[in-house]
Amino acid sequence: MSTNVRGRNFLKLLDYSPKEIRYFLDLSKNFKNMKKNGVLHPYLSGKNIVLLFEKTSTRTRCAFEVAGRDLGMGVTYLEPGSSQMGKKESIADTAKVLGRMFDGIEYRGFNQKIVEELAANSGVPVWNGLTDEFHPTQMLADLLTIEENFGTLKGVHFTFMGDARNNVGNSLMVACAKMGLNFTACSPKELFPKKELVDSCRQIAAESGSTITLTENVEEGTKNADVIYTDIWVSMGEPDDVWESRIKLLKPYQVNAQLMKNASERSIFMHCLPSFHDKNTQIGADIAKKFGLPEMEVTDEVFTSKRSVVFDEAENRLHTIKSVLYATLC
Repeated sequence: MSTNVRGRNFLKLLDYSPKEIRYFLDLSKNFKNMKKNGVLHPYLSGKNIVLLFEKTSTRTRCAFEVAGRDLGMGVTYLEPGSSQMGKKESIADTAKVLGRMFDGIEYRGFNQKIVEELAANSGVPVWNGLTDEFHPTQMLADLLTIEENFGTLKGVHFTFMGDARNNVGNSLMVACAKMGLNFTACSPKELFPKKELVDSCRQIAAESGSTITLTENVEEGTKNADVIYTDIWVSMGEPDDVWESRIKLLKPYQVNAQLMKNASERSIFMHCLPSFHDKNTQIGADIAKKFGLPEMEVTDEVFTSKRSVVFDEAENRLHTIKSVLYATLC
């Protein structure tokens, strides 16, 4: 029987089977080929979607807008503060209104409960563009990028460096467990993922034939890794006063040339972006001035090296998000 996810929400990868995730990835490859070859694909002409953003973004917004328009849809963007959701109007009421006007709703913001409440009340598919807990659309792009480089997902050794309990760390652990990659979180113990999620992922990994490892030891955590992945040390929405403590905790986990030498000879470097790999941003310059740290989670040498696939990864946000829109709306 063919895979059918029509009408489903896309809130976290825990909700999807490996077969269904494979379906999204295969669709993504087809859409990427069509895009590269100039083949028009307005398969969802006449439909309309709305993008609700409480957290700003470059890749997520652009990927959803271009994906929607490539598929022939109308796309409405509501920027932070431009709707009454959660202020003058409840989440449930907002969902019911938008569900009568649009064929699908994307939400990017803070609490996972918000996107779940939208899904429970809208009557149309709701897609999670990022919450504090999960980032599922990024995961599809990451999986596609890994498969493009290694030809497979099963058995790939994947190491995440840094704050492993943030939305990206959580989601990567789920994605690896579902698709058979051996996942290692390499971080200080206080930044390990929550035990409940680790336990769930270990059960899933046992079924897929993979492993989940947590370690504070950088050398052990990166030894012969095929993928080295990191993220910024302070997430959007966290207060500025956490920078000092987070830098002290995570400076030993910076991805640099020495660390990459400890990884597999075929290893690649990944990052969901944006990245503070130099001083060419306001935050990067401020941190360099205040703490004397010109590069944070990754050095510029690694970020700009041939092993870095960060811009392929960013592009793949478009193709994988397109697959999610098409599969849930067609």
